[in-house]
Amino acid sequence: NIKDIDRAVRASTLPILQAACDSRPNLEPGELLPEILRSLATPLHGLLHTVRWKVTPYYSVEMSAAAANTVLLRQKFDFCASHRLHVASLSDEENRAFFGKCNHPGGHGHNYQFEPCIEVTLDSRGIQPFTLRDLETLADATIVQRFDHKNLNLDTIEFKDGSGANPSVENIARVCFELLDAAMRRANAKATLKSLTAWESDRTSCTYPG
Repeated sequence: NIKDIDRAVRASTLPILQAACDSRPNLEPGELLPEILRSLATPLHGLLHTVRWKVTPYYSVEMSAAAANTVLLRQKFDFCASHRLHVASLSDEENRAFFGKCNHPGGHGHNYQFEPCIEVTLDSRGIQPFTLRDLETLADATIVQRFDHKNLNLDTIEFKDGSGANPSVENIARVCFELLDAAMRRANAKATLKSLTAWESDRTSCTYPG
């Protein structure tokens, strides 16, 4: 019953959050999740599967009862870019039939969003070794600076007309995943990129790997 969940969170979890705000303001939110899971186990009669804390509308941390030292860290980022959907191996007529107005020769723009999902294991002290700040630094340098205010077909190697991928939302999700994954490996980040979701509108998105 949702009322049971509400009572359990108010009685057991909110005091933990309040105490952390008062005495540990620099604590990473993910570091509180094991304590939150333990606090809810008894009032929810052992039925708790996962806790996801939406710290802001764009930033969340998640932990499952089965892996109570592993944090899933998610943050949404934005970039603005234009593109044209066009496949060189198809005729102009076939492209227009397949992509419609998205094949307009002048292209069109989107306010893109992307959300990486990062898996981080807490160390033996319960410290989160990869933080939101780390993710923000890598995502900005690797994706935002590369694509923001660009014509994807003309200004980027990844989507360049004739040699790059067609800049559909599916390919944008895949390319962004591959770029960020490679950057995290080069940086020896103590975390793993599990997936990346890209939106070209609030109704059109793709997650890679699916």
